[in-house]
Amino acid sequence: MPRQSIDIGSFAHQNPLPAASRIGPMIMSSVIAPFDPGTRNMPADFPAQIENIFHHTKEILDAAGATWDDVLKMTFFVDDISAREMINEPWLKRFPDPAARPARHTMLAPSGGGKPGIRAEFTAYLER
Repeated sequence: MPRQSIDIGSFAHQNPLPAASRIGPMIMSSVIAPFDPGTRNMPADFPAQIENIFHHTKEILDAAGATWDDVLKMTFFVDDISAREMINEPWLKRFPDPAARPARHTMLAPSGGGKPGIRAEFTAYLER
């Protein structure tokens, strides 16, 4: 099966890579930055950054023909571990069923941009 690049309008990388890539039923995102949609502006607060990440993730899923139900795992990279708790509310909004949630991992990793930041990536499986 050929590899398919998935790009979205609300977020683009500066380097030559897509927002995600798909081969067969597997979809893997590149790193998803917390920029405001359509800009390279990053909100100063974690809740807004987290919402931006979920916005971009949804747009990638839509572009791939997938839904939140197809997400197997999300990994969040935070430079302040206290941000982990702030992920829970939007997480539960997208994944309310405790018997059918994807795996999640939060890793402490410096953002390198001089501002506190959160980034993410995901893996999805789509058999349609």
